[in-house]
Amino acid sequence: MSGSRTVRTIALVEAAKGLVVVLAASGLLSLVHADLHALAARLVAHTHLNPASRYPRIFLDAASQLQNSNLMLLALGAAAYAALRFIEAYGLYRERAWAELLAAVSGAIYVPFEVLRLMREPDALGVALLAINLAVVAVMVHALRQRRRTARGSGKKS
Repeated sequence: MSGSRTVRTIALVEAAKGLVVVLAASGLLSLVHADLHALAARLVAHTHLNPASRYPRIFLDAASQLQNSNLMLLALGAAAYAALRFIEAYGLYRERAWAELLAAVSGAIYVPFEVLRLMREPDALGVALLAINLAVVAVMVHALRQRRRTARGSGKKS
């Protein structure tokens, strides 16, 4: 796959991530005026879990602690994250240097956390996520270097 096609593929993945987060935020907003504890209790009952056991109890307690203002803050945070992903996807698709830099930095931010997680709980998913993020960072760094070489060759300042 050529460098440009790879960057555009990453742009589509970033747009998909933004769309997933928008859908999650919409789901959060639909819960703003709901009785979350009752909803959580119905979910626990539907899955035939014992509400007195440890994990269902944690889930039920968390649902009863969650207030509308917290849901709104979570939804706003998700909307901001989705907007960032959509802006990044647009810039990558249009082959903008700022978007390549943003993608490299945002991918690199996750690497230490993924490494720590793998040190605690090694699994195939963790290895795959780390490999994907490292690949994205490598592709973006390569695109930025290629852009810099092209700019030097044409006499433009980067």
